[in-house]
Amino acid sequence: MRPLSLGLIIVAAILFVSGVARAQQDDVHGRVVDSAGAPVANVIISLAELKVATKTAVDGTFKFTDVPAGTYTLVARRVGYAAMARPVVVNGATDVSLQLSESAFQVEPVTITATRSPGSGLNSSLPTSALSEDVLRREASISLSHSLRKLPGVRSLSTGEQVGKPVIRGLFGSRVLVLENGSRLEDYSWSDEDAPSVDARLAQRVEVIRGPASVLYGSDALGGVVNVIPEDLPSTNGGPAFHQFGVEAYGATNNHEVGSALKVSGASGRLGWRLFGIGRWAEAYRTPDGEVDNTGFISGNGEAAVGLRGAKSNTSVRFSHYGGEFKLLESTPPAPPCPACDAAGEEGGPERKLSDDRLQLNSDYLMGGVRLETKAQFQRHSLIEISDDTCTLFPALPDCLAGKGELAAFDLLLNTGTLDVLAHHTIGEKVRGTAGFSGLYQTNDSKGPIFLVPNATVGSVGAFAFEELTQRDWTFSVGGRLDSRHQTADRSDALGLIADNSRTWNVASGNVGAVFRPLPDLALTGNAGLAWRAPTLFELYSNGPLLAEGRYEIGDQTLKPERALDLDLSARWEGSKMRGEISGFRNDIRDFIYLAPTAQRLMGFQVFRHEHADALLTGGEVSAEFQVAKPVTLRGRYDFVRGTNRDLDQPLPLMPPARVAGGADFHFAPTWASSVFAGAEVEHVARQDRPNPDDFVTGAYTLLNFDFGVERKGLRLDVGVRNAADVRYRSFLSRYKQFALEPGRNIIIRISTNP
Repeated sequence: MRPLSLGLIIVAAILFVSGVARAQQDDVHGRVVDSAGAPVANVIISLAELKVATKTAVDGTFKFTDVPAGTYTLVARRVGYAAMARPVVVNGATDVSLQLSESAFQVEPVTITATRSPGSGLNSSLPTSALSEDVLRREASISLSHSLRKLPGVRSLSTGEQVGKPVIRGLFGSRVLVLENGSRLEDYSWSDEDAPSVDARLAQRVEVIRGPASVLYGSDALGGVVNVIPEDLPSTNGGPAFHQFGVEAYGATNNHEVGSALKVSGASGRLGWRLFGIGRWAEAYRTPDGEVDNTGFISGNGEAAVGLRGAKSNTSVRFSHYGGEFKLLESTPPAPPCPACDAAGEEGGPERKLSDDRLQLNSDYLMGGVRLETKAQFQRHSLIEISDDTCTLFPALPDCLAGKGELAAFDLLLNTGTLDVLAHHTIGEKVRGTAGFSGLYQTNDSKGPIFLVPNATVGSVGAFAFEELTQRDWTFSVGGRLDSRHQTADRSDALGLIADNSRTWNVASGNVGAVFRPLPDLALTGNAGLAWRAPTLFELYSNGPLLAEGRYEIGDQTLKPERALDLDLSARWEGSKMRGEISGFRNDIRDFIYLAPTAQRLMGFQVFRHEHADALLTGGEVSAEFQVAKPVTLRGRYDFVRGTNRDLDQPLPLMPPARVAGGADFHFAPTWASSVFAGAEVEHVARQDRPNPDDFVTGAYTLLNFDFGVERKGLRLDVGVRNAADVRYRSFLSRYKQFALEPGRNIIIRISTNP
C-alpha cells in the first residue's frame, strides 16, 4: 500500500471519530498588566495547541470563547515586554491574570519544533533558537538564511544577495531540513544555486534546532531543522466580524532593491482568513570595487489562508507561492562578446526561473486527553536554468541551429505529497509526549538538453514516539523512530543509467536527553541523538555539467545513507536582566557524502565526483544578553565548528570560520511614540585556519551594522545600515568569493503599518 493511501485511511478514521465526539465548551478570559499593575494593550495572546490568537483591549482584557476542556499553553507576546508562557487547565469558565515585565529581550517562551508539541524552550534537551516577529521584520530578505545568520551556530552559504542556504553547525543543503508550518519542504536546495523556497516575511517566528532531529522528522534532519511558522489566523472569539489591513514598503541602496507587502485578514463567526502578498525587485549588487554583473532578481511571494474553528476541531487550508527569476554570476571564463546583453548593459549569464506552490490542509481534533493533529501538503516545485552557454555546449539543438541565444539548460519538476498524523497526549502532570506517522510520495521529472538527474519516484513511511517525564527538577526525554524509504530511478541513456535502479533503506533513529533545573532560571541539558540522511538523486545519479556552478558532477550509485551520532551539552540562563547559553557538540557522521574535485575535465568543465568518508564535527556556541540599565542592553555571541574527514585525515570543505559579535541595543518609550529602538553591532569573522586543500581561503574581516526603529500609532519606520564602513571583504561561505567581493554599504529603509 502506498504511504499516502495508508495516511488517508488514518485521516478518515480520525475525522469519523472526532465527528461523533462531543465536549463541553468554556470561556478563557483574563487581563494583562505590567509590573506596576497598569493594563497593557495590544498584547498578542494565543492558545498554542488550538492555534487561535487575540489581542488585549485598551484595559488589558482578553477572551477566548468555546474552548474545550483540557490543558493548554497560554502565550503572551508584546514588543518591549518579556514574553510569557504558562499552562492553563480549562474545566469550566477560566479566569487568567498575567503580569508582564518590561524587557528588551525578544525570547520565544515556547518551542514547537523541538518536540512537535508546544513546550518550554528552557526545558528542551535539544538545542534550539528562535527569531521573533520584531527581529524578522528588520532582517527579512529574499533569502531565508540571510535572515537567520545572526543566530549562534547558524550561517548562510550564499550566492549573492538573492540565494542563501542555512548552515547549521557546519552542515547545509539536504542535511538541514526546512519546514513551513511544520510540513517539510522538498526542493532542489542541495544544488549550490538553490535555497529553501520560502519567504521569511510570511513568518511570525522562525524556530531552529541546532543538531540532529531525525527521531522527529526522519531523513534530512541530520544537521538541524528550520521551521518557518506563520501567524495564527484571526478569530472573533465570540465578538463581531472584523477585518484589518497591513502595508509595508522598503528600499535598499546597494542593489537598488525595492519591495512591498500587503496583508489583509479578518474573521467572521468561526471563520478566519488572511491574504499576504510580497513583491521584490533588485538590480546587481555593488561592492567597493564596483558592480557585480548579472546578480539581480525579481520575485513574487505570498499566501492565502482560511480556517474554520469547530466545537472540537480546527481546520485550515493554506496556499503559498514562492517564485521569481534569479540572475547568477557567470562562474566560467567569459565568452567572446555577443549580443546577449540586457538593456541595463549587464553581460549575459545563467538565470534560474523558480516556481514553488504549496497547498496545506492542517487540522486539530480534541478527543478526551489526546489532541490529534494532521498535516497534509502537496508541493509543486519547478526549476529551470536559462543560459547562453547552452548552444555552445549543444550546437546541434534545433533552437540553436535556428539562431536562438539563451536556451533552457535543464528543466526540473518535483511533485511531492506529504502527510503527518500526530497524537499529542499527557499522562497526569508528569508525562507528555507525541506519537506519530509520516508518509511521503514524490515524483521527479527531468528534461534536457542537460539531464541532471533521472526521472524517479520516492516513497517513504515512518512512525515515531517521543516522550517526556518531569520529576521535580529533572525532565527526561526519550524517542525512537523507524523509517522505510524506497526510491526508483528510471533508465536514462543520457546519464549512463542502463536500467531502472531501485534502492530501499530501512533505518532506525533515536534520542535520549535530560534537563536539570537547579534554579528556576537555569537549565543544564544533555542530549544524544542518532540521525540519518538518504543520498539525494544528485549524489547517486548526476552525470552532466552544472553551468551556473561551473563544474561537471558525477554521482555514485553505491552510496549508503549517512548515519550520525550527536552528543550535545549546554547551560542556559533566562532571567529578567540576563540571558545566555553555552553549548558544545560532537557529531560523528558515518558515510558522509562530499563533492571531491578531480583532475579530469569534460565538456570544458572540471569534473567533481560524489564520494563518502567518515567525518567528525565538533564545536560550540556562546551567547549572552545583559540589560545593564532599563533602556540599554548589551549582547554578544561566539561560535565555531571544526570538521574532519577521518578517512583522509584532512579538514572538511567549506567549514565556517570562527565568528564573534558584540553590540548594544537602546529601547525607549517616549511620550510621542509607542517605542523607539536603536542598535549597533560589530561582527568579526576570522580567517579559516583549517581549510580543506581545495578550499579558496579568504581573509578575516570586521563589519559594522546599525539599526533604528520607531513606532507611533501603528505606523513603524525601520532603518538598517549593513557594512556601514564599506569594508572590502570576501566571505568564506560565498560561491562568488573567487570572482567578486561581498556587497558594500547598504542602507535599508522600511515603512510598515501594524494592524
